[in-house]
Amino acid sequence: MTNYNSLEDFLISSYLSVDGHVNSGVFGATSPVKGREIEATILFADISGFSGRTLSLSSTETLIFANNFFSWISTQALRGSSGIVDKYIGDEIMIVFSEEFGSDNPFIEAIETARYISEFDVLGYVPHMGIASGIVTIGYVGTPIKYSCSVYGAPVTLAARCANIKQIPPDVNTSYSSSIFFPAAEWKDREFNSVFSPRKDRFPDGTIEETPHSWKKLNPRTEHLKNIGDVEILEIINGRVRFLSQSAEERAKESLRSLAEIGRYWPRMNNVQKGDIL
Repeated sequence: MTNYNSLEDFLISSYLSVDGHVNSGVFGATSPVKGREIEATILFADISGFSGRTLSLSSTETLIFANNFFSWISTQALRGSSGIVDKYIGDEIMIVFSEEFGSDNPFIEAIETARYISEFDVLGYVPHMGIASGIVTIGYVGTPIKYSCSVYGAPVTLAARCANIKQIPPDVNTSYSSSIFFPAAEWKDREFNSVFSPRKDRFPDGTIEETPHSWKKLNPRTEHLKNIGDVEILEIINGRVRFLSQSAEERAKESLRSLAEIGRYWPRMNNVQKGDIL
């Protein structure tokens, strides 16, 4: 399996589906169009209640709060996965899975990643997660001065809208920690307990113990998604509620205090003389 560290790594190593210049319609200017069309599954995950939860944090504590979330997903939840992080947007992360990246089943790999994010949410981010699949184009965007690689197409919008669906309809009376949303058609005829199999934990003495999963698939329901319309979606909820020893907010505050104690935090640096921090 080929491992790509970024979407740009993938494009550099691949044949492009489109490679040319088009008239932008503005004073005769042209813009480059370079990219590759692929089948992919998109996973969006963001922090629940981000605005309210960071009101009591300083700006630098908010930076740490968000980075702890991204670091966990990028280094742990994606370990051993073929998924590629497309971008970080405020409190949101977007991940792309595809057979082109070496995945045997991109949709299942996205589900497994979402499950892992939820089950090991030790700081209580309680992320909203949305998934959608289809044809997307990975391409360069920007200008020669500043450009990046990103993913475009309807599945991107659909996954983002799914991540924003209100969790658990009013008629469901149950405790939960987080949800995964996606178009119902993506589930097909899959057996739930095959996808959400019991978790296997290996202990230091070599023994393996199975823990029943805490997930439940709710009945399909129709949701009206902004600029998309009515879509039949499935919601899968994690019924295990975690009791935290430390919240993400507390961890952010503690981390900044530790940086200050070792002299690596300089509040309002513009008011500090350069010689004071060298």
